[in-house]
Order: sequence, then structure tokens, then C-alpha cells
Amino acid sequence: MKQFVLTPATGKRLIARALAVYPSVQAAIKSGTVVIIAGTTNGYVAEEILQTIGQAGGFSRKRFFRGVVLPSWRPTAASGRLQDESGFPGDVVIVNAVWQKGKTIFDVVDDLKEGDVILKGANALDLTRRQAAILIGLADGGTIGAALRAVVGRRVRLILPVGLEKRVCCDLMDLAAKLNAPGTSGPRLLPVPGEVFTEIDAISFLTGAKAELIAAGGVCGAEGSVRLAVYGNTEQMEAAEDLMRSVSLEPGFEL
Repeated sequence: MKQFVLTPATGKRLIARALAVYPSVQAAIKSGTVVIIAGTTNGYVAEEILQTIGQAGGFSRKRFFRGVVLPSWRPTAASGRLQDESGFPGDVVIVNAVWQKGKTIFDVVDDLKEGDVILKGANALDLTRRQAAILIGLADGGTIGAALRAVVGRRVRLILPVGLEKRVCCDLMDLAAKLNAPGTSGPRLLPVPGEVFTEIDAISFLTGAKAELIAAGGVCGAEGSVRLAVYGNTEQMEAAEDLMRSVSLEPGFEL
């Protein structure tokens, strides 16, 4: 067993590396549609997936989000959240291994079919139940509202890349009932059906080793970090060490 510390940015890169070669994603890339809905974690996912098909040129994570949570001392986010789509490049939509630049989930949702894949980040993670929930700021349900039409209506696969720093300790349905009740303020919360994919899943998929969350926290850029204990045989541990080394210098996310 060895311990590793992952910053949020390192975790995003790790998740992205795994999803770029994930079987269901690769199958949809080759003969279907993959929709990577904009978000900070999905920016890394899009970067890695586009590299696998040789089309990363022209993509930037810089504005690949519709809204982000920021510290209240930032002048652009007095309320702690920036909702700004200026310069937004669109989601990443890949059809039969070709990036359809400028398109969004709203452009293609009605054409999605069984076997296609939607990747959508989340804001809350119940690690025990392997469930995730998404903050809703728009009255029409936003991008997840559109995506669920295809997920529930046509059995399109929904994968939820979400970092361990977003874990909560309460039942997500209970939290949603409180946040969505009449008379409350702030974003609503929507628990969604889908395949949760964390750093733990990425390590297991890429190396065969097992990982366990054992501690968290840090300072000087390591805020939000998680400490994982990783277990495996000699070959798995060597693979895990190589993997962690390859992502260890990932810089923090910047707007």
C-alpha cells in the first residue's frame, strides 16, 4: 500500500486520462456520438478525448464552462459564483470520430440514441451510494435538463466525472428536497441517474489497483486535496506510481 495526495486539478486530469480510453466512450466515438458538456472537469476530459482522435488543436479549457464557483473575494463573483457565457465555445460534440465545433447539447440532444454517451460534471457526490447531483441555476433545468430527455427517453449513457472534493455526507435526495422547497433561495439541486466516475474509479480502471479515501485538505494551492491509500500487487502498484507521477505536476485550474 502507498499513499498519494491529489489536488483537485490533478484529480481532474486523472479522471480525464481514464475516460479518454474508457470502452463505452471509445465505442461511441468510433460509431456514434459523444457529448462532453462544458464544465471545469470536463475541460480536461475533452482535452484528453480530442487528443485520442488527433483533433485537440483549437480546443481550450479557458472558457469551457457555463458557470463556476469562485471565492467571494474575487471581484467578478461577489456572490461566490460566476455565471458568464461570454466567449463560450460550445460543448464538445463528437460524431463518428469528428468534432462538430461550436455545437452544444441543445443542438444534438434530439438525435442521440442508445449507445451514445453524454459526459456531464456534478457538484455533489455521495461516495457511499455512488450518486451525484447537479446544481441548477436555470428555470428550464439547464444542460442536465436537456440531457435527461435522451438518458431516460432513449437510454443514452450518462457518465458523471466528479472529483472527490465534491463529496457530501448527506443523502442527496434529502438535500434536494430542502434546496428545492418553496421559499428557499440559491441554486436548486438535482440528483441524477448516471455512472459516477471519480479518481478512485480512474485508478482502478487504469492500473487494476484499489484506492480508498483516507484524508483530505491542504494549503498553499493544495486546498481541496484528497489523500488516497492505493492497494495492489507489485505490477498494479508500479502502474499506479507511474500514473500518479504522470499527473503530479498538473497546475491548478485558472480562468
